[in-house]
Amino acid sequence: MELKTAKREQVKLRIGLTGASGFGKTYSALLMAYGMTGDWSKVALVDTENSSANLYAHLGPFNVLSLERPYTPERYMEAIRTCENASMGVIIVDSISHEWIGAGGCLEIHEKLGGRFQDWAKITPRHQAFLDCILCSKCHVITTTRRKIDYSLEVAQNGKTKVVKHGTKEITRDGFEYELTIGLELINDQHMAKASKDRTGLFMDKPEFIINAATGKKLMKWCNMHEEVQEALKDIRSCETLEGLRHIYSKYHSVKENIYPHIVSRKAEIEQIRDQVVSPNKIK
Repeated sequence: MELKTAKREQVKLRIGLTGASGFGKTYSALLMAYGMTGDWSKVALVDTENSSANLYAHLGPFNVLSLERPYTPERYMEAIRTCENASMGVIIVDSISHEWIGAGGCLEIHEKLGGRFQDWAKITPRHQAFLDCILCSKCHVITTTRRKIDYSLEVAQNGKTKVVKHGTKEITRDGFEYELTIGLELINDQHMAKASKDRTGLFMDKPEFIINAATGKKLMKWCNMHEEVQEALKDIRSCETLEGLRHIYSKYHSVKENIYPHIVSRKAEIEQIRDQVVSPNKIK
C-alpha cells in the first residue's frame, strides 16, 4: 500500500452520448472518434442498431462489428475485446441500451429467471462485468445510449404550434453516467449537445454545441496535456539561459499556465548563478 501524489497520465476516455432516436448519436460518435484518432482505420463501431453504421460509410473506412441478439453482457464484452485485439484507437459501442433492455439483455434474463428481486444477485455481477470491460479497456470508448421519447407542443417564432420530440430517461441501468469521463446529451434533431457530466472541464456550463471532429481533437489535447507538461519541465530543468527559457515558454504555449511557475523559479536560479559569476563577492 503506497500513498502517491495525484497525477493524470495515459488517460483513456470514457464518453457517453445519449439522446432520443434521430438526434444523431451514431454520426456524432463517429466524427468525435475520427477527431480523436485522425485515422478512420483506428475507429471501431460495435453496431447493435441493425447495421445502421453502414449508412455512414461515406465518412471514411472505419471498422464495424455487427452485434446481433442475444444482447447478453458477455457478447458485448467479447465484441469489445475483439476490437481491442485489433489495436483500435477508439471503440464506439452503439448502443449499450440493448444490453439492458434488448433481446437477451439483463431485463429479459431477469424475467426468465422468475422476475424476483433476489434474481438480481445473479444478473448484477454480469452487468457489472460489462461495465468493467468498458471502464478498464485499453482503448478510448464512446458509448451511445437511447433515451425514452416524449413529445410537447411548442410555439415557433412564426406563431405556429409544432410538435417537438424530447429525450427523457436513459435506457440503461441507473448510475452508468457516474462512471464516465464525460456525459453528453443530444437534446434535439439539430444534433445540439450539452454536457451532463464533465471531468475535463471542457464542456460543462458551456453553450450548446454540435459534436464534430474538432470535439475529438480537443479531448485528445486534454489527454496529452500531462505528457506535454512533463516534457516541458524536463527542458526547463536542463535550461541554462534566459533566452532558452523564453524559447521553452513559447514552444509549450498550450500549457503555459502549468509551466509558468517553473519558468519563474528557473529564471531566478539562472540569474543567481549569473550574478555569482559576475560578482562573486556579493554572494554570501
